Amino acid sequence: MTANNPNQQRINSIDALRGLVMMIMMFDHVRETFFLHQQVSDPMDVSQTAPALFFTRLAAHLCAPVFVFLTGLSACLYANPPSGPRDASGFLIKRGLLLVVLELTVVNFAWAGQFPPPTIYLQVIWVIGLAMIILGLLHKLPPLVLGLLGLLIVGGQNALAGLSFAPGTASYSLWTLLLHRGYLISDAAIKIKVSYPLLPWVGIILLGYVAGHLYATGISAPRRQRLLAILGTTALLMFVVLRCVNGYGDTQPWQDHGNELLTLMSFFNLTKYPPSLDFALLTLGTGMHCLSLLEKYPGKLSRIASVFGGAPMFYYLLHLLVLLGLQKLMLAAVGASHGQRFGVEHVWQVWLIAIALIPALYYPCRAFARYKRQSGKAWVRYF
Repeated sequence: MTANNPNQQRINSIDALRGLVMMIMMFDHVRETFFLHQQVSDPMDVSQTAPALFFTRLAAHLCAPVFVFLTGLSACLYANPPSGPRDASGFLIKRGLLLVVLELTVVNFAWAGQFPPPTIYLQVIWVIGLAMIILGLLHKLPPLVLGLLGLLIVGGQNALAGLSFAPGTASYSLWTLLLHRGYLISDAAIKIKVSYPLLPWVGIILLGYVAGHLYATGISAPRRQRLLAILGTTALLMFVVLRCVNGYGDTQPWQDHGNELLTLMSFFNLTKYPPSLDFALLTLGTGMHCLSLLEKYPGKLSRIASVFGGAPMFYYLLHLLVLLGLQKLMLAAVGASHGQRFGVEHVWQVWLIAIALIPALYYPCRAFARYKRQSGKAWVRYF
């Protein structure tokens, strides 16, 4: 559907990109379920990571930043419907709180297979929830202010990477929440670890919110597509320049390994936790190009992906629970093959499982998306 039709409520290209990155996410989460014995660090050790595993993980890097960016973009569309601006604070704050609760309960159970788990991981759903709450408080500011604030956070947070605080202090806890991946509580019966520090993701959701204004009624589809392509190209060029300089932009400089493939892997070996400036430029630049192309050239892939993108939280929870069930089933049927878990031996087997699961989840997601569109129940909007 086009962005300028006031009688249509969803924009297929946005749902399609959201669904596409969620399909890619399946490969990474299958890896974490059935290939966990082959750990990958952040950034990855290119000398110890097979190319197939490296590029599988690299593709998955696209998921979180694009999803957070689209969350901000969709929030802008919610706050600025064709009928005129409305206050989105209540919706964003309530949905953000729901996501935090889901992370602490259902998501952690799905990853650990028990509740409460020995360690509560504060991951992407948690950070999206907090970012939505902050956006709910800030979204009434002028777009220019929001855009500059987003650029300052995304572009400037690497300057703070060298700061450190003594563990056990209030400053350390605050810094861990904002920019340092680590444990909030490490010496209790239930530990709490921050996997997704908040600050850079706030910058990304703000940039997404500002980008939502490209879908205003007065902007034609061809113009929007050009602007998205220009923004995407600018981000990718900035990434190439900063990465070639090998200075500011990522705490992990790339190295010449004397081998073209390893050197290429090193060049694209970026820090995700928290997302560096280079990481954000590469992933968001790619995402904006995809958003432009999916609108300009809609096709079968776009239609399939938009089904998943139209029911994102349902898909997310469902695929985690399905993966948990499959792990338990294989343990019961075959037994543990790597420690206490069942695992496969090769990356191609990870791809095969993911390729099989995506169509299996298509029909339940399509059914829920239809129910979501037809239902008048308020709670459905939050999924």
